[in-house]
Amino acid sequence: MPDPNLAFLCLLRVPGVGPSRLRSLLRRFGSAEAVFAAGPKAWSEAGCSDVLIAGLSSPDREAAGNDLRWLDSPGHHFIADDDPRYPPRLTTIAASPVALFAVGDAALLGEPQLAIVGARAASSQGRENARAFAEAASRAGLLVTSGLALGIDAAAHAGALETGAPTIAVCGNGLDRIYPPRNKALGEAIAARGLLVSEYPPGTVPKPQHFPQRNRIISGLSLGVLVVEAQVGSGSLITAKLAAEQGREVFALPGSIHNPLARGCHALIRDGAMLVETVDDIVAELAPQLRHALPAASAPNAIDTVVGDPLEQRVLAALGDDPISLDQLAARLSLGIAELGAALLGLELAGRIEALPGDRFCRLHRRV
Repeated sequence: MPDPNLAFLCLLRVPGVGPSRLRSLLRRFGSAEAVFAAGPKAWSEAGCSDVLIAGLSSPDREAAGNDLRWLDSPGHHFIADDDPRYPPRLTTIAASPVALFAVGDAALLGEPQLAIVGARAASSQGRENARAFAEAASRAGLLVTSGLALGIDAAAHAGALETGAPTIAVCGNGLDRIYPPRNKALGEAIAARGLLVSEYPPGTVPKPQHFPQRNRIISGLSLGVLVVEAQVGSGSLITAKLAAEQGREVFALPGSIHNPLARGCHALIRDGAMLVETVDDIVAELAPQLRHALPAASAPNAIDTVVGDPLEQRVLAALGDDPISLDQLAARLSLGIAELGAALLGLELAGRIEALPGDRFCRLHRRV
């Protein structure tokens, strides 16, 4: 294998060779070519398992060749950890990737970043909050990084793009495909105006175990992680835990005590995460780490535009942040169910309220 890139790509594809083992082999033998040239006896002496020795004995040259062809396309990058473009923050984390595949503007990897993560099955208000915070963070000069998942991640990416700013999506699969497929258009927009990143070679299918591994890169790239909505035990809390272990700041958005998606954030706050209400809170906390002064840019305050219909105004005023049932709201307003239902439908169509399971409703706060 005369081409060092081909040898390196073959080494990345060997089953069972994680970042730590890969670095150990490269330190011991000096290069990817030397690793393959060493042979089974030397590999065994280096502590390689039988599975790893079998993989080193039969490298997938065809797949590595496909990787090289993929890298020939404009905007496709291979960034080893000795490449000047490799982000310095990532070198400080445990089991940092030996190399990254990327599509888009690789120079963005070195920018000051805020990770925004949260639930896939997010509430409408959670998605709106993620979008608003991403917009405000982008205007403040922080590059928004997330995981391209449904829900909070997608809303955060979209919020950044809507300001004209780039955003980084860290993926748990090869970058020859967008996952999940529902985010294909969003992923393509990120590649065109920001950056898609993965430690997995092209052709790698998404697997459940890839996403917790992906999360360490999201937090590792960032100065801090903002969790918008999360259930207890969710992947977003894994990202927050990794961020704390990596010495990153952890921020959490509080929510209603009746919202199960707020419980993860409340648990983080109890454990020491910073409760935030505006992006100014985040910028002030990160200020000592920033390479240059960022302008203050508050996350916009929740505002309510005027609703024209007087009955809809009454209903909106009676709705709080916590979900309320149709019967409770009817009793609170002394309205019949039919009359109230018509007003609720109008408010829902206007995007002012959210209908929840069990004939419950809650108010949505719009941000501008």
